[in-house]
Amino acid sequence: MRAPAGEMELPPEADRIEGAPHPRETLTLFGQAQAEADFLDAFNADRLHHAWLITGPKGVGKATLAWRIARFLLDRPLEDHDAGDMFGDAIALPDADTLEINHDTPVYRRTAQLAEPRLCLIRRAWDAKKGKHAAQISVEDVRKLNAFFHMSATDGGRRVVIVDAADEMNVSAANALLKTLEEPPKNAFLLLVSHQPSRLLPTIRSRCRALRLSPLDPENLAQALDAAGFDAADRSDALAELAGGSVGEALRLTNQDGIEAYTEIVALFSKMPQFDRPRALKLAESCVGAANVTRYELVVGLIDRFLIRLARTGAGRPPLVEAADGEAKLMARLAPEGQAAKAWATLQQTLSARAAHARAVNLDPAALILDMIFEINDTASRVAAR
Repeated sequence: MRAPAGEMELPPEADRIEGAPHPRETLTLFGQAQAEADFLDAFNADRLHHAWLITGPKGVGKATLAWRIARFLLDRPLEDHDAGDMFGDAIALPDADTLEINHDTPVYRRTAQLAEPRLCLIRRAWDAKKGKHAAQISVEDVRKLNAFFHMSATDGGRRVVIVDAADEMNVSAANALLKTLEEPPKNAFLLLVSHQPSRLLPTIRSRCRALRLSPLDPENLAQALDAAGFDAADRSDALAELAGGSVGEALRLTNQDGIEAYTEIVALFSKMPQFDRPRALKLAESCVGAANVTRYELVVGLIDRFLIRLARTGAGRPPLVEAADGEAKLMARLAPEGQAAKAWATLQQTLSARAAHARAVNLDPAALILDMIFEINDTASRVAAR
């Protein structure tokens, strides 16, 4: 299910996954009940901080939680401490036990359409001329807060800012936001979504209260996928393993046949250190060309995931669930002890850095993938020789 998006045509959104509802359109947040409860506890105790840093891995519901909080704050009226009842006591509202609001309210419809005047969304801008999003959130993006806060709220209520993702701010933008965090306007609340809070200025982190979201377990992941319109009940355990408990990553894997691609990779490595050149060439060639860019990114990412799982196996922490048939036996053979774990961990870091460089300079995808496979085979040979 999703919130009504209306008929307003919006520019492309960097955080929208094909075929799935955007976080602001998502009606239910799965697996993050503790984070919601922590926010409500602060709200009900009248200890609501003006800035919240919502952290956790990508795709676990951080943006969805930010939109739920934003709608809740905008929909719920302020307690009237100036007015009183017939005995002169302040009028207080009952405690809230959920962030959910009525789906038929104007706030719900306006936020879905990005038409709520009391909400400001800061994110990487879409450049229509270049046909792509900006690489970073710029200082100009953040400076629009000045105009936003100077506009009087029509009903005297709260105003909410969502920064998604705060990690993507450049230095000037971060410094501009810091000024707002240091002197927030009355009844203003800032929600900062962050995948890597360590990349933020320490002064920004220190001025926010943190809400940390955790990866989803297979049951919650399956429920989230079902709510997004994806039927993955028969392979939810494998998806949860490969996606690291991330709904966003699970959706990407589902869209791009990630389970099938990972099965191919495990099959290719199953005979190592006996090298299967035809199979390696077939995998590399499937990633060539402009039409296969997403396939290329998928394969590189899954090879990286395989190496991480391999290193953990050697370190005594094998995966709890096989993501492909025969994976557990293969990993036990290639990573039987700690020395092998170190070798695979070192190779994972080396190949990850090499892949990042290859993307930056547009190296041939097939050449990169073949090079990665050769390196993996060589490491398998050294491990076998011990």
